[in-house]
Amino acid sequence: MGDNVVVSTMELERLLSMKGGKGEGSYANNSQAQARHAKSMHHLLKEALDGVQLEAPNMPFVVVDLGCSSGSNTINVVDLIIKHIIKRYEALGLDLPEFSAFFSDLPSNDFNTLFQLLPPMANYGVSMEECLAASNHRAYFAAGVPGSFYRRLFPARFIDVFHSAFSLHWLSQVPESVMDKRSSAYNKGMVFIHGANEITGNAYKKQFQTDLASFLSSRAVELKRGGSMFLVCLGRTSVDPTDQGGAGLLFGTHFQDAWDDLVQEGLISSEKRDSFNIPIYAPSLQDFKEVVEADGSFTINKLEVFKGGSPLVVNKPDDDSEVGRALVNTCRSVFGVLVDAHIGDKLSEELFLRVEHRATSHAKELLEQLELFHIVASLSFVP
Repeated sequence: MGDNVVVSTMELERLLSMKGGKGEGSYANNSQAQARHAKSMHHLLKEALDGVQLEAPNMPFVVVDLGCSSGSNTINVVDLIIKHIIKRYEALGLDLPEFSAFFSDLPSNDFNTLFQLLPPMANYGVSMEECLAASNHRAYFAAGVPGSFYRRLFPARFIDVFHSAFSLHWLSQVPESVMDKRSSAYNKGMVFIHGANEITGNAYKKQFQTDLASFLSSRAVELKRGGSMFLVCLGRTSVDPTDQGGAGLLFGTHFQDAWDDLVQEGLISSEKRDSFNIPIYAPSLQDFKEVVEADGSFTINKLEVFKGGSPLVVNKPDDDSEVGRALVNTCRSVFGVLVDAHIGDKLSEELFLRVEHRATSHAKELLEQLELFHIVASLSFVP
């Protein structure tokens, strides 16, 4: 990933992952905010699950979490989904099917850490009821599926429920025009869309909508008739694509200033900075709705902007240094892998030290203003 080289879709798929392992900067240890946000939406998820068509018990019930990452959040949500579906079967007096869960993410994801967090499997030699009664065990088959969710991942008419949280704002690539010096969309001096020019913003919007269309067309083949999807991604309330709201403050402001520090100190060239852009886009409700309606394969049960709150989990909010540390750990866990690949571990360390310093200096402002919004979509498949 040299200067001014567009990171291709395949290159991004090879590199992108949340920070693996179980260290201080890992996603597993910096995804408590996502867990809190997900919990606040559990009632919406359960509403979506109530609309899923139940199969005969001789057919497995199949759940997929797309963009599973490597922490315990994905395990908790799959557990919730399966338990809720079990209650529906029991309420109807139906025999229970077997359950299968697929955890899917890009090949670079730390599946090892994820699978180490999985509870042991209950003994499927006994009845389903005995499996479910076994405490601290899982009553479902589990497997990992590496690959981009912007393409097909499963056989046709195979999946009952797709769940994806905090992933669809990741683009398949940085728009080519954004990285092209000859283009009016060239994002000179910037490393994120927030605060960019209108043409750059529209290039990001177009890339998001192209990617979402690919996502929907793939899932429309893979879902069973009567199946459902529950999707959550970063969103914004502004109509302006370059006003990314809380995402702009998280991925732009202090992160952008840290890059500028490295340039001013002569540690990297301005060209090196300009050839890095975060492939994230927080869509508006309209951005999302246009694509779903154009695809035509899904009924929209719910589509709304949900106030998610702060992405920072800070035990001592009066301690500025802890606020700074919380922000830098959040950033490193989410896109640190891309920074490392672009400028190397040593310069990456320098960059994030400056992010932490700037965040510490603006701790009060971050606690007061850093608030994320999410797009929440409940969609049913209507072939």
